Amino acid sequence: MHPTKPSTSATSDNDHRTTGRVLDVVELLANARQGLTLSAMSTALACAKSSLFPLLKTLLRRGYILCDDTGRYRLSTRIFELGAKSIGEQDVRDVARPALKQLSERTGEAVLLAVLASDKTAVLYVDKIENQQHRIRYSVGLGERRPLHSSSTGRIFLAHMSETQLRDVLATIELVRYTSATITSKKALLRELEQIRLRGICINADQSEVGRCAIAAPIFDHNREVVAACALGGPTDRLKVAFPALTKAVKETALTISHTLGFVVPQKAARVGA
Repeated sequence: MHPTKPSTSATSDNDHRTTGRVLDVVELLANARQGLTLSAMSTALACAKSSLFPLLKTLLRRGYILCDDTGRYRLSTRIFELGAKSIGEQDVRDVARPALKQLSERTGEAVLLAVLASDKTAVLYVDKIENQQHRIRYSVGLGERRPLHSSSTGRIFLAHMSETQLRDVLATIELVRYTSATITSKKALLRELEQIRLRGICINADQSEVGRCAIAAPIFDHNREVVAACALGGPTDRLKVAFPALTKAVKETALTISHTLGFVVPQKAARVGA
C-alpha cells in the first residue's frame, strides 16, 4: 500500500518553500498510521532525501516526530498536546471573561487569569481586565511569565499539585529572592502552600515587587483539577485595607468560573464552608 499524499502537498510558488515542506511532512505522517521511511516520504513528496532529512532531524529533535528501530518516522503526540492546550486555554478564557469583568467592576482593580506554563516552571497570564478607576494600577502583559514561588497565581498551582509533582517542580525551580519578603526557603514555602490549601486563597504582598500586591484563587474544572487561577492586583497600601472584602470577591469569582467549567464542590467541603 502506497502512502497517501497530503491534499496540500504540492507546495505552491506563493508558499515559503521550507515551511510548506515541513507542513507536507506533518500532513503525510498524519495519514500514515504505521509510519514512513525517509525513502517512502521522498517518493510521496517528490522531494530528494537530502532535502527531507534535515527537516526530519529538526522535527525529531524538537519532539514533533519519532523514529523507530526500522527507520520509520511517525508523529509524536506533541502536536496534538499543543492543539489541546490551546483549545483548553481558549475555553477557560471565554468562560472566565464575564466573571473577571464583573470582579474588576465590583472592586475597581485589575483582574488577571493565569495558567500553568507547559514546562511547569512558571505561570502564564492569558487574560486581563484593566480598570481605569485608579491612577496607580497593576499592570502585567499578556503572555508574560511569572515565577511560581513569588507570585500569587504561581503558589496557587504549587499548592494544588500532587506530592510527586510538587517535589519534582521544587527540584527544578530556583527560589530567587526579589524582595526582602520573597519566600526563598522550601520549608517556609511548603508551610505557605498548606495555608493556601486551607484558606483557598493566596495573598502575595511585596514578594515579587515592593508595593505590589495580588490576591489569587484556584479555578477548578469538572475533574476537580486546577486549570487556571484568578487574581486581583493593585498597590499593597490600597489593597491591604480591604483584604477581607477583596479575598471574598476573588474566591467567589473563581468559584463561579469553576462551576461554569463543571466543578462541583465536594459535599464535605460544602458543609465546612456552610
